[in-house]
Amino acid sequence: MPPAMDESMAPPSSPPRGTKRKADEMVGPRRIRALHQDVVNKIAAGEIIVSPFHALKELIENAVDSGSTSLEILVKDGGLKLLQITDNGCGINKDDLSILCERFTTSKLKAFEDLTSIGTYGFRGEALASISHIAHLAVTTKTADSSCAWKAHYAGGNLAPAKPGQSPDPKACAGRQGTQIAVEDLFYNVPTRRRAFRSASEEYAKIADMVGKYAVHCKGVAFSCKKHGEAGAGLAVPANATFRDRIRMVYNSATANELMEFELKNDQYGFKTDGLVSNANHSSKKTTFLLFINHRSVDSTAIKKALEQTYSTFLPKGGKPFIYLSLEIDPARVDVNVHPTKREVNFLNEEEIVELICDEIRTRLGKVDTSRTFMTQSLLSGGKTPSISKAATLPEDTTMEDMPSAKRPSTAKAAAQRPYENNLIRTDAKTRKITSMLPQAQNTLSREPTSDDVAYEYNEKEATICRLSTVKELRAAVRENMHSELTDVYANHNFVGIVDDRKRIAAVQGGVKLFLVDYGMVAAEYFYQLGLTDFGNFGAIRFDPPLNLRELLEIGAGQTKIREPDSADLDWDEVVMAVSDQLMSRRDMLNEYFSLEISEEGELLSMPLLMKGYTPSLAKLPSFLLRLGPHINWNDEKGCFDTFLRELASFYVPEALPPSPVSKDGNEDEVLATRRDELHRAIENVLFPAFKARLVATRGLLKGTVQVANLKGLYRVFERC
Repeated sequence: MPPAMDESMAPPSSPPRGTKRKADEMVGPRRIRALHQDVVNKIAAGEIIVSPFHALKELIENAVDSGSTSLEILVKDGGLKLLQITDNGCGINKDDLSILCERFTTSKLKAFEDLTSIGTYGFRGEALASISHIAHLAVTTKTADSSCAWKAHYAGGNLAPAKPGQSPDPKACAGRQGTQIAVEDLFYNVPTRRRAFRSASEEYAKIADMVGKYAVHCKGVAFSCKKHGEAGAGLAVPANATFRDRIRMVYNSATANELMEFELKNDQYGFKTDGLVSNANHSSKKTTFLLFINHRSVDSTAIKKALEQTYSTFLPKGGKPFIYLSLEIDPARVDVNVHPTKREVNFLNEEEIVELICDEIRTRLGKVDTSRTFMTQSLLSGGKTPSISKAATLPEDTTMEDMPSAKRPSTAKAAAQRPYENNLIRTDAKTRKITSMLPQAQNTLSREPTSDDVAYEYNEKEATICRLSTVKELRAAVRENMHSELTDVYANHNFVGIVDDRKRIAAVQGGVKLFLVDYGMVAAEYFYQLGLTDFGNFGAIRFDPPLNLRELLEIGAGQTKIREPDSADLDWDEVVMAVSDQLMSRRDMLNEYFSLEISEEGELLSMPLLMKGYTPSLAKLPSFLLRLGPHINWNDEKGCFDTFLRELASFYVPEALPPSPVSKDGNEDEVLATRRDELHRAIENVLFPAFKARLVATRGLLKGTVQVANLKGLYRVFERC
């Protein structure tokens, strides 16, 4: 018998399995061992089959790949108890049943290079293998040349006997052509995953939503989906239904009636897309987004947000669209193997393709927007009760009797749904304003702005696609810094008027709220974003005769000395020389990217034109050119583009006008008055409509936007008086 071991010599007790060891407990590195194959298979199955509807998605894709024209789906307990799909496709050969559920066995991929031309749904050979590791799987199949059907059971990726003691080989049975796959007791051996599902009805809703997406997209394929034990199908779509009819059956008729067809093709980026998108008359509380890339249902947050932002200009606040897009891209440009469940894909030129799609949808929305419903308030009607009014555009020879009864306005219904008075606001910016009734305002508005006489010429230069990664990074930074609520305010605002043109403050109405905005700050951000969007495709303001660059810089130096007395000690001649040399050495780049053209003789030929109908104050030109020297990061590409566009945006910001001197006869200085009227007209009719159309409000603009009134709040205050 060995002597008793001293307690000091006893080995330290190892921590329980799964407990993190502390540094002082580490005796040495642990050995690296390969995981058991059964553990590997279960981990892989958990990544691919996350929930019942993921399993059904894989089965639907396999069925469609087999050439099926009819799919019947049966669900019990949200798919956890039974998930069965029956198709009429080509079936599976009996000889292939032995390896059907082994990992990485597929009929659609032979070499890695085949991924560049893959045109089917499944290709990795993992779906059935993963399901067989976490459920009881039975497959019944029959091919056209087979005299009978064959049924096989699987467990752990291999053939298994239907009952203990029986042979695992496939058994002959009666059956029709096609394949029936039954998945029972999903996640029976993964209790943690099974307990995570809250209710069977919630899982069935996810299954029905996913089946509905494929039922809309797969033209020529019939779908039916029902719960086990119910007589009728919860979802049924015939094979000969059109896309619009499929949407009507899966969703509702109200949505299908407000859809417009959408098509777009671009050879440069190797893609084409078609589908059905809602017009401006359709609005719901939640976006319905069906996206198929190369016929595979995928999710894309970037595309969804871009489309929602496009629709925000046309829909009321909080309104969301219905979008069904089928995007076909050259397979060589798509990477389909980036997500375990194939829910996402990557493709080249994503930003450019999304931008083209949004522009096309924006154009189509503008063409079909003929009927809108607003709540309006009559200001001069002599005390009539406000009501909902509907304005519709009809042909001249159309009468009320010609209209369908469902579309005729119902006065009884309008009276029954009369809104509260404190919610009634003016929503049409074209409605007559109270300022138009004042004589002084009428005289002011009668002045014609001088910028209307500017002549524009169109050149034959083709638009170029910006492929610079630095510009794309700057665009992405703007999107990441977007403030959604503030963007909605600017996208749906109504311009009220200019409050102070010295401090550059204007009032806008957003919903039932009144805001004071620093339009100088907003304009700076807008023109910066415009510069990023139109990078390399600017127009040009041409000077005839050309301006001497050196003289402009000297004028700018003189203006800076007056504004900044502390800078009088600088050698301004040296500063002017250095900036001039800097601009001359980079004039090719400035002309190519920014349309700022300087001749070899040092003459300024043109400046970038960012917006048609608006001319910046050329009095700011000397200071702008002088700042291009020290305020531009010329040593870094991204920094150079960023700082140059910031300076260019600052140049385009409307100037702060000084108080106008009054002559002895009480009249305002004519030159300053003309410029003031021209600037006010441009701010109201050019700048703010542009903000409404395409401004992405960033978080920095929160400092320049202040809420000063709320109609509901004011209504409660006056109600107490």
